This record gives sequence, structure tokens and C-alpha cells, in this order.
Amino acid sequence: MPTNGATCKITISSPFCPLPECPEHAIPLYNEEIDMMQFALNLEHLESDFFLHSALGYGLDEVAPYLVMEGPPPTGAQKAHLDFLAENVITEFGFQEVGHLRAIKSTGGFPRPLMDRSPKNFAKLFDEAFVYELLPPFHPYHDGLSFMVASYVIPYAELLGYVGTNPNINGCVTKRNLDRMHTLDDIFMNERNKEVMHPYNHTVAEFTTQVSKLRNRLAMCGTKDEGAIVPPHNSGRRIGQEHPLSNLLSAGYNSLSYRRTPAEILRIVYSTGDEHIPSGFFPEEANGKIAQELLREP
Repeated sequence: MPTNGATCKITISSPFCPLPECPEHAIPLYNEEIDMMQFALNLEHLESDFFLHSALGYGLDEVAPYLVMEGPPPTGAQKAHLDFLAENVITEFGFQEVGHLRAIKSTGGFPRPLMDRSPKNFAKLFDEAFVYELLPPFHPYHDGLSFMVASYVIPYAELLGYVGTNPNINGCVTKRNLDRMHTLDDIFMNERNKEVMHPYNHTVAEFTTQVSKLRNRLAMCGTKDEGAIVPPHNSGRRIGQEHPLSNLLSAGYNSLSYRRTPAEILRIVYSTGDEHIPSGFFPEEANGKIAQELLREP
């Protein structure tokens, strides 16, 4: 018997199990929600091309060119040196993001923005995270471990953006799609958080902690990032733990996920701490109504 509220008629030859319909008087999609959902396209584009090109050597232009909508190709894209397992997992992440793009763009959307995924851009970001120059410069595509640390930079901001959007969504179809878009990219990396990143003599967990601190500094709205290990100040989630607790999904004292606004996210992905000044992963600016309005604000 179905437990999700759907009517399920089971036959041997043709099982039929539709998704639950919206309540009788519910509105599937509010017009004002479209812009909120489409803001996420910027990060979905960044992730999909990053994962696909790193694993396969080509990106969205070859996999699903209709989703590009004639947007410019990313700069600095490279295939990462990944082992067989990592390449397969990252490929799956890439196609997952393609599905997210397809779902959001079913309501319209905008062209892929110009994105900078060059090693130089990542190196600058990690120098800022550690507050000193890493030598040799950090290279995200050098090996599997470097790539996993680099991949930590992007997806978590997207997740907190979805959490921040959710309370403002009322349409039943929009909310259903949003609830199903969360990803768990960090799980693959978590089992290696004690490994040392050579030649820097810092563990993977230390790298994630410094990146999280940088995102908090850039967003300027308190602590909403914590790295791969639950920090000591978050004692509510460490009670009874003799050893450091892994932090697949950072959350507060009551294990409720943090939230970020579009302005916070742009401050992070622009790497400027200012939603009005594009740079970083989006050197020309993010696309969509919300990003453009924030860019024009004094």
C-alpha cells in the first residue's frame, strides 16, 4: 500500500504509481517563485560543467547543448586526473546537475553565464582561505584528492541557497521539485578527511575548514559553514561524541540546516564579499533577474 498519498493500482503487466497531485485548491507555481528557483541556475551551471568536464573532458555543450541556450563556454576547464572510482562518481554528480538544470529550465531560464574554472582562479581562492600563498599554487585538477577538495568549494553554497529559498516557496509543484534537488556531494570526500594534502602538510579536513571560514567571511552573515568536522563551538551536535563528528551537512545546535540568501551566495561565488562586484567564478556577472537586480543596487 502506498505511503506517499498516491493512489497506486498494481497489476502484473502494468503497474501505475503516479506522484501525488496538488491539493484541489493549491496553485502549482507562483510567478514570483520562478525567479527564486532560476537564480539557482547559476550554481547548477557551475557544478554541471565543473563535474562533467573534470570527469569526461567535455561539458554541457556536448552532453545537453540545448540547456546552454547559447551561453559562453567556461574558461580554464580541464579534465582532472581521477582514478576509476572517482571518475565514475564525479560523472554521476555531473549528470545529476544536468537533471537539475533540466527541471528548473522547464519553467524557462536563461543562458549559461560566463564561468572561470581555471587553476589560477582556484589557487587564488585557496590562498585567500589560508591567508598565505600556497606553494606550489593549488591545482584543482592535479589528482583525485585535489579535485575533491576543490569540489567542496562550490556545491555547499548551492545547498544552503536551496534551504534559504524553501520557506519562500508556496507552489506545490515548485516545492516538490525543490525538496528533491538536494545533493550529497560531500559524502564521497568525507571518508578521506584525515588524509594529508601534499606538499602543503594540511589535511583534507583542514582545507575544508579554511574554505568554510572564507565563505563565512565573504558572506558576512555569521557562521553558516563549518568544514568536514563539526567544530567545538557547535556543542549541540557533539554531545556524547568522544571523537570529532563528521559534518556531511553543516547545521546549527538543533541540527537544522543553515540558510543563505542570494546576496550571500553572490558574495561568495564572486569572491569579492560584495554582490555588486562580479569576479571569481563569474567574472562578468551571474545571470537571471535576482542577480541582475542585486548588481544594479547602489
